[in-house]
Amino acid sequence: MPAPGTPPPRARDWAGDLICQVAKRRLRQYCVPVRNRYTAVVQRDGKWFIAFCPEVPEANGQGKSREACLASLAAAIELVLDYKREQGLESAPRGAEQTSILV
Repeated sequence: MPAPGTPPPRARDWAGDLICQVAKRRLRQYCVPVRNRYTAVVQRDGKWFIAFCPEVPEANGQGKSREACLASLAAAIELVLDYKREQGLESAPRGAEQTSILV
C-alpha cells in the first residue's frame, strides 16, 4: 500500500486498458485496476448477436459475431456507469468526501 498522498503504482486491468478513477479527498487522477463482473445475456437474431446486462439495464450490445456483441455490450456498460458516476458527482454536496469501495 502506498504512503498517504502518493498515487498507487500504475496497473492494467484484465482487458489491458488503464482504468483511472478519481482518488479520495484531493480529487487527483490515479490509475488503479478495476475489475467488475457483469452478467451478459446473449442471443442470436438472424445474422446478428444481441445482448443485454441485467445489472445495468440501460446497456445493450450487438454485433455480427458473439465476440463483437460482447465487446459492444462492455463498451455500453462502461458508458452507462461513467454517465451515472458523473451525474451522481454533480449532485453531491459541496465538501463531501469521495472514496471507493470494492464489492
